[in-house]
Amino acid sequence: MTKPGKKFITIFENERLIKQLISELVLQPRLKALEWSKITKQTPNIKIGYPGQHLASLITGMTGERTGARGNDLIDGSEVKSCSRIDQLDICRNCELSVSRVEQKCPHCSSDDIDRKNDSKWLFTIRNEDDLKVLVDEVGRVVLLIGDYPNFDSEDFETLRFQAFEMWPKEERHKRFTEIMTNYYRKIYLSHRKKTPDKTPAPKNFWPYSYQFFISNPIRTFLCIVENANTKPIIRIEKLINPGDDRSKIESEKMPIEVVNDTELKRLIKKVNQSELNRITIKKITLKEAGKIPLKTLRGLISEIPEEVREYLELRDTDKISSAKKKYSRRKNS
Repeated sequence: MTKPGKKFITIFENERLIKQLISELVLQPRLKALEWSKITKQTPNIKIGYPGQHLASLITGMTGERTGARGNDLIDGSEVKSCSRIDQLDICRNCELSVSRVEQKCPHCSSDDIDRKNDSKWLFTIRNEDDLKVLVDEVGRVVLLIGDYPNFDSEDFETLRFQAFEMWPKEERHKRFTEIMTNYYRKIYLSHRKKTPDKTPAPKNFWPYSYQFFISNPIRTFLCIVENANTKPIIRIEKLINPGDDRSKIESEKMPIEVVNDTELKRLIKKVNQSELNRITIKKITLKEAGKIPLKTLRGLISEIPEEVREYLELRDTDKISSAKKKYSRRKNS
């Protein structure tokens, strides 16, 4: 069931409160940090963790449980994960030393050849069977928050974007998310622990806008753009799904063709029927034609992969479970 429990929704006037929270807990402290960074030469990066929890409550209309890291993130049992790509520390390609996001040139060697970082991701810590069970069997909803730059490629660091995505691990629609998390624990985590028992493997990296992200069918419930963020911020909320709306009626985030490699595209075209092909391509072609034209030409006819045909896309090797095909029995909690 992808309809939030209305009995848990107790926060209203969400749009007004969201704007106020982003201004007071994110933007105003960030402006102060930007000023101080000019003096201290420290990064002005404001971590989004706890502000993210507050933001999640306003987006979903649900309170937390005042338990910090020890209880449910939201009162309905939802898990909230946040990541921020705003004000990440950059690296000078010439001298390999750190450069602040607001610096145009390297303060160490004056080079303007800067490697601007944009790689923050969501982290899922799964260290035992109970952690896995909670995430894939007990948590009804996962809320993913991200702050980033929508115009990063053009080095526009004055415009910020805040978004929220939802996935419901127990629902068929989001089964790939469950598969990916299960695979991380069984194939990667346990394998590393077996090889190096004295070391704890890194958490599962779940990358925004990646193949594994889109194939999990994330539902975007919130989008906010902040203009003039480094001077006089203007907050514009472009999307806010009503907290009580049935998520099954909302389309998942569009999957751009760019994240699908040639092998995956070939397999997809072999599996779709004519009706599905018509929905994928911007120009009508037959299945026979699709199988013969060069992949580069075919890509030019496809802008995105609709959710209804993503089922044909397989998990990549790093996300497949390579184990004996026998029924797995989870340990029961004592």
